[in-house]
Amino acid sequence: MTRWTRPLALMLGLILLAAACGGAAESEPEPDSAAQDTTSEPAGDEEPASEPAATASCDVDDLPLTTEGQLTVATGEPVFEPWMVDDDPTSGEGFESALVYALADELGFAEGDVEWVRTGFDQAIAPGPKDYDFNIQQYSITEERDEVVDFSDGYYEVEQALVAAEDSPVAEASSVDDLASARLGAAIGTTSLDYIEQVIQPESQAQVFDDNAAAKAAFDAGQVDGLVFDLPTAYFITAVEIPDASIVGVLPRESTADGASEAAGGAEELGMLFEEGSELVPCVNEALSALRDDGTLEALEEEWLSQSGDIPTLTP
Repeated sequence: MTRWTRPLALMLGLILLAAACGGAAESEPEPDSAAQDTTSEPAGDEEPASEPAATASCDVDDLPLTTEGQLTVATGEPVFEPWMVDDDPTSGEGFESALVYALADELGFAEGDVEWVRTGFDQAIAPGPKDYDFNIQQYSITEERDEVVDFSDGYYEVEQALVAAEDSPVAEASSVDDLASARLGAAIGTTSLDYIEQVIQPESQAQVFDDNAAAKAAFDAGQVDGLVFDLPTAYFITAVEIPDASIVGVLPRESTADGASEAAGGAEELGMLFEEGSELVPCVNEALSALRDDGTLEALEEEWLSQSGDIPTLTP
């Protein structure tokens, strides 16, 4: 090899090496573009967000349940008529018990696939995960509660009523103003209590009870002039629990005082309570709508919640 050919050979080798490297560098975009195709699948990446709506199924096998194949329903401890009979939610007797089994059937569950658990009223309203699919114990749907839990559509429109003994100072009340000096009470966490505090606003602080049994005990002891319940419970209380008492009147929905809440305005509806963000809500609403359309819901109301008698409504 001459003195001139050696450098030429060396240069030629460098050119070939550069060409080889250049070819490798040019071929790299292929994997890159392939990688971009897989990660840039937001055209397909949007599918996860819309997938639940597109592929959602209300078949039992597809429902997002606490326990696979089982509908776990929570209720109070204890529970009262006319909502449930003999403190036994499994009987299918009482409006809410019968409604749950009708919903379960509509969703495709067998009767034996419904499991009941017990919770406190306030405990269920608290934010956080729930160890049940939904809770039913006369929860009024309110904006405040809806911030931390989810609700089904309303299954019953309810009114508040005042219960008192015949010799009570409020027995002859005909207006909300007549209750200003009354000693009134209601169960903790209820819209009945909200109504006393925000609408009636009596001079004496409302007495608060853990449940209806405690309210009855206070009534029997003469510690209150009157108690506020939802109307169906008021019928039961005066027929069974406190037969010496009577329903003074239905309380008006209209606002009567500054600061009155939604407990006083518009229709008050009861809804089933779910963990915030529960994907089960749409399927329960679909089943509830079917029961409303085929007359089942109306028939259950007629059987368990309709009462005879003409109860006056107090004026605002």
